[in-house]
Amino acid sequence: MGRYLAKRFFLVIPTILGVVTLVFFLRFLSPGDPARLMLGERATPDAVKVLRAEWGLDRPKAEQYMVYMGKVLRLDLGRSYKTGDPVIREILTRFPATVELSIISIVIASVLGILAGVVAATRRNSLADFVAMVGSLVGVSIPIFWLGLILIIVFAVNLNLFPTGGRLDGRMLMEPITGFYTLDGFIYIFKEHDFSYFLSALHHIILPAVALATVPLAVIARVTRSAMLEIMGQDYIRTARAKGLPERSVIWSHAFRNALLPVITIIGIEFGYNLAGAVLTETIFAWPGIGNWLYTAVLSRDYLAVQGGVAFVSVAFILINLLVDVLYAYVNPRIRY
Repeated sequence: MGRYLAKRFFLVIPTILGVVTLVFFLRFLSPGDPARLMLGERATPDAVKVLRAEWGLDRPKAEQYMVYMGKVLRLDLGRSYKTGDPVIREILTRFPATVELSIISIVIASVLGILAGVVAATRRNSLADFVAMVGSLVGVSIPIFWLGLILIIVFAVNLNLFPTGGRLDGRMLMEPITGFYTLDGFIYIFKEHDFSYFLSALHHIILPAVALATVPLAVIARVTRSAMLEIMGQDYIRTARAKGLPERSVIWSHAFRNALLPVITIIGIEFGYNLAGAVLTETIFAWPGIGNWLYTAVLSRDYLAVQGGVAFVSVAFILINLLVDVLYAYVNPRIRY
């Protein structure tokens, strides 16, 4: 197990370096001068020249790359042109909101998707199978920005059941402990004997989590169904039934456990996509996460913030894939060899 994990870990290092390098050089492919883009079209040549010198944009690309990589190794992603704060600080301030939203959405998608996939596989060609697969097709096809707006109109505006955005009621002041407001609210239950913070945080996260969970739920359901159908036709499943084992035991203890590998893969991938692709959801629901922050950085032409944010999210995606590899080895020990 140790050799397997060490090998996977050392394979991750060149991947991270490659991604950071790619993100750095991609900005040279964008049209225009970053300094002029940041200062605006009416900026004087002297102002552009000063900014280029201040940000090191007048140096050769190779020298800029070496300086940038040296800073990255010290966890220095530069300073935001818009706010003047370190990019890494702004990312770490907002990243917990994105992680919290992604975790809750992937939990919703995993539970409902696995149940739908198992039911569809065990009742193949039935009404339940038809409804599950049509529902998954609709879930994949619906644009998330449209779904988010529909959820706001129906459940927030017309029915007034949920707030339209934000992480907490504006009248509440909660000192963050972990940055995950639902967890912080749960801690406040024991610390202050107050349920209001937890209920408010949970109330605010439901709509964006449901919107973000729609596509992963559909994908997980289809992958689970395919994996279960393949396993259900194996000889050991027929043997388990011939022994007289209860159908529930055959499905969950024998079939589902062996069908779990592709499901774990897709859950890990979809969780990474949620982290990287929550821009639309966070923008629609005014969720103060890294996706909304990146969107604002793009609009304000804050290229160092965009570069640092994209690199950070990419590295997070790679580390999630590493975690999936570790889960592989735990679920199926044969993979270690």
